[in-house]
Amino acid sequence: MMSIVAIVGRPNVGKSTFFNRLIQRREAIVDAVSGVTRDRHYGKSDWNGKEFSLIDTGGYVKGSDDIFEAEIDKQVELAIDEADAIIFMVDVESGVTGMDQEVAKLLRRSKKPIFLAINKVDGASRVNAALEFYSLGFEHQYNLSSINGSGTGDLLDDLVKALPDTEERDDSELPRFAVVGRPNAGKSSFINALIGEDRYIVTDIAGTTRDSIDTKYNRFGFEFNLVDTAGIRKKSKVKEDLEFYSVMRSVRAIEHCDVIILVFDATRGFDGQVENIFWLAQRNNKGIVILANKWDLVEDKDTSSVKDYEKYIRQQIEPFVDVPIVFISVLTKQRIYKAIETAVEVYNNRSKKIKTSELNEVMLPIIQNYPPPAYKAKYVKIKFCMQLPTPYPSFVFFCNLPQYVKDPYKRFIENKLRENFDFNGVPITIYFRKK
Repeated sequence: MMSIVAIVGRPNVGKSTFFNRLIQRREAIVDAVSGVTRDRHYGKSDWNGKEFSLIDTGGYVKGSDDIFEAEIDKQVELAIDEADAIIFMVDVESGVTGMDQEVAKLLRRSKKPIFLAINKVDGASRVNAALEFYSLGFEHQYNLSSINGSGTGDLLDDLVKALPDTEERDDSELPRFAVVGRPNAGKSSFINALIGEDRYIVTDIAGTTRDSIDTKYNRFGFEFNLVDTAGIRKKSKVKEDLEFYSVMRSVRAIEHCDVIILVFDATRGFDGQVENIFWLAQRNNKGIVILANKWDLVEDKDTSSVKDYEKYIRQQIEPFVDVPIVFISVLTKQRIYKAIETAVEVYNNRSKKIKTSELNEVMLPIIQNYPPPAYKAKYVKIKFCMQLPTPYPSFVFFCNLPQYVKDPYKRFIENKLRENFDFNGVPITIYFRKK
């Protein structure tokens, strides 16, 4: 299972910029206004061959009257509780502040590996100024600049050494389907309905479970493990910010499954929190099935309601729209077995292996009729393609000038693969390499 690394600190120390650098895309909002990172951001990074999940938390402000900052503080505390290692970011321009000292106290209680990242040390004149941060009492201290990346390598070298070893999956294991989503979407009720017993506590009070729980499912010719993230913890252990905690649980479950079954409450809509979980699964190349639960409670339905709602969901998940969407009601057991059939189909699609001869037979004529556009008067010639031996569908196309193949043409190739080989519900990775 992949490790989780949380980036914490007070506002305006450069956490989001550092997060964007590590995941190599501009995803977190970066702004000079304090507290702009109010929604959490999740990404995947790797260093020296070791992958880990990364969480960009909001700025921690102890004792603030701002309702948003109070919620951010809860989420920071949850991230600290759930992470395997923590990057504590401070700002050399401001020096050690009272808020830095509050965060340091919080982190020392966690007993987790802490890596103190002193940001904005982008010149020799600031190295001496960074020495005062030794007063915070952390062994691992690194001078860096999140803007230009200097010093990042030393931090990551030590960080990945401190992360727990990844659990190796046994190839003989049953397929693993993770049931994920927001609190009160009906995840536990869905599993209870499938297995025919009340294995999980179901109430109207939103709650979370400390550990993902596996349930073996062996009915109607299907056999797999259901990974649930939706049980109830002891009341004294339940944190207030359950939306954030549900995503933290989903991070763990997604990393250790083959297909995610994303359950959301159709009466609440396919909102940003649900999208967060969807894109997390997509970036991790997991099979995805979307279940719109409580469809029986949606009012003012007509003959086109399903079609219109499905169109709305696909607009939210563009450009990865080749995903099955099943409208269910756990309460009435409407289409819950259809949901499982669909999840099995997606698993089979994710495991599909296409013979090299068949792949070339289908794709090369398409490429010949619709070659990549010329770039700087140079023409790309694709001669051969094959599927790579990865756990999810990935393909390599060999050509003379791979650097001139742009994203629109990659999407064209992906669409043709989907049209001809049925990868419904599964992300596809495509590489162009020099022959």
